[in-house]
Parts: sequence; C-alpha cells; structure tokens
Amino acid sequence: MKIVQVESFILRVPIPRLVTDAFNRADRWGLPGVLVRTDDGLVGTGYTSTLSHGDEAITRIIDDVYTPLLLGEDPRDTQRHWERLYWSDAHWVGRLGVTQMALAAVDIALWDLKAQACELPLWRLVGGHKAGSVPSYNTDGGWLNFEVPRLVDEMTAIVEQGWTGVKMKIGKPNPREDVARVAAVRAALGPDVDLMIDVNQRWDRTRALGWAHRFEPFDITWLEEPMDPDDVEGHARLADATHIPIALGEHVYSRTAFRDFVSRGNVGYLQADVTRLGGITEWLAVAEMAQAHHVPVVPHHADMMRVHQHLGAGHAAVPMIECIPWLQEVFAEPADIRQGTFHVPDTPGASTAFDDDAFARYRVA
Repeated sequence: MKIVQVESFILRVPIPRLVTDAFNRADRWGLPGVLVRTDDGLVGTGYTSTLSHGDEAITRIIDDVYTPLLLGEDPRDTQRHWERLYWSDAHWVGRLGVTQMALAAVDIALWDLKAQACELPLWRLVGGHKAGSVPSYNTDGGWLNFEVPRLVDEMTAIVEQGWTGVKMKIGKPNPREDVARVAAVRAALGPDVDLMIDVNQRWDRTRALGWAHRFEPFDITWLEEPMDPDDVEGHARLADATHIPIALGEHVYSRTAFRDFVSRGNVGYLQADVTRLGGITEWLAVAEMAQAHHVPVVPHHADMMRVHQHLGAGHAAVPMIECIPWLQEVFAEPADIRQGTFHVPDTPGASTAFDDDAFARYRVA
C-alpha cells in the first residue's frame, strides 16, 4: 500500500446558534484537513478544527511541507511518519499551534487508513477497552452568553435527555456573577449531577487563587482551564489552594508539556485533544503517560467526537468524553448517542469520512 495523493481542504460549517465563552465567540466551525489516497483505492480523512481563523495557514503547511514527505510511502507506518513530519522543515517555524494542528490532520488520516486496511474500527485497533461504547458529559447548554433563566433551562434539558454530567462556562468580568450563575445551576440540577466549570484561560494567577475556593460549596467536578495553560507553576499553586480538581489540555500541544503538568501532580483531568496534539500518535503517548500516573483523560470535543469516541472506547485511560453535538450532519456516520453514551461504529476506520453532499456544500478551499 502506497500513498499516491494528498489533497488538503477547508470546510466552514455553520453551528446551530451563536455561542460565547470567556475567550471565544462562534457561529461557524472551521475544518481544515486532508484526504490521503492510496494505490489500492482507500481514502483516509483527517482534519483539525478552528473557529474559521487560520485555516489557510494549516493547509499551507500540509501542502508545502508534509505532502512531499508522504507521497510514495506506506500510510500504515504511523509512528515513523509522525517523527518525520514533526522534525521536518515545519519544525523551524513552529513546534506548536499551526504546525501541530496540520500534523494532527495528517496523522488522523493515516490512522483512518491503517484501521481501514486492518478492517477494524479504530477503537478496536487502539485497544478495544470498552466494547464499543463510551459515556460522555455535555457542554452545549452552559454558554456564557446565556442569561440565567435560559442557562438553567438548557442545562436541565440536557439532564432530562439522559446526561449525568454537564459543564458550564464562567469567566465573567465580575466573578461574583459567575458564583451566582453556578449557584443557580446547582440548585436547579440538584446534588446527583456532575457539574464542571470552565474559565477558558481568562483568570490570572491572582484571581484564580482568590476565587477558585468560592466555588467549592457547589460540589464542582473540575475547574477547567483556569488560567494560562503554559503556567505550570501557577497551576501547582492553585491545586494547593483548592480541593476542586483542575482540568486542562485543549491548549496543550505536546506530550512533553503534559508531562510537566502530570509530574507536578497539579491536574486532576487531562483534556488531550487529538486535533491539537499532533494526532492520534501523540494522543496515545499522552494517554499512556496519564494512565501510568493514574490521571484520567477526558478528551476535548474539537473533533466533533469523531475520533475521540473511538479513543474513549479503545483506551483504558478514558472514563468519558466531552460532547457538543454539532456538525453531525456533515459526516457519513453521525454519532449514535443514547442517554449520554456514545455507541461507536464498527465500520473500519476512524469515522472521519464526510457525507459527500455536505462536503461539497461547505468546502471553501
């Protein structure tokens, strides 16, 4: 099996409604990615995700740097290709961010091909830990732009659909407003629903140390991305200052960076994201490290749960995944979610293939 064509693409897909958190505002989703075709007719699909900014920079790395290194190669040699692309000319201009996201798109496509060639769904190929299903928690009712009555209604509706864990955004300019919002949601949900809160990096160290403990009375499962994700020392100090576990990882781009957090013992949950981390190859390295340190991995949703449902079902480090049920209509196999649990396809591959009509409709490059 040899790679004969590498074709980049960019999709821009509307999401159901305008949403905001403390850092972002979104009404559409960008999917820059790649189709990798082989001489025996297989097509591997991989992508990363954005808020529709910087997509062209990602595909430019794929076209100009990664594609020449892939043509004529066997796509099943995923570890070898990952090392070659990581240490390619792209390494000179950036080891994180755009280059790592471009590498993620390619690596996901190669694993999709490997799973197809093995005639296995990805979840079996990476371990088959959970027999084809994985629980999830839902973030889609907790947006920062929702006023309290709508926030409570939406969070309650998610629980009524079968989810037992939900997440809400905090990070208002006045943290007292955050406390009031969390109090209202906890009162509405009662004590038997897991409630996570997400600051989206908006606190500095002083605010984090001064305010995190004020959320403790609400039985918070985790405090997510409280501050700069590069501030390892700050997270260590915060972990000592509150009994709420800290979660982070959607903006951590390498196993080395995750190692620094894990070795300090200052995070309770790793939210490794396959679309940011350089793909499945690097994600698996992080999951193995996390498991060795008895720290659970709960992947961030940015792949729209396509690959993460497989990794969650396949790997023992993952107790659950995040769910924001957008964009399912653009994929050939929409997610099968029942009572908050993903039932993962048995179709060979990584479930990244797009619906042909949707792909044509939303493709901009």
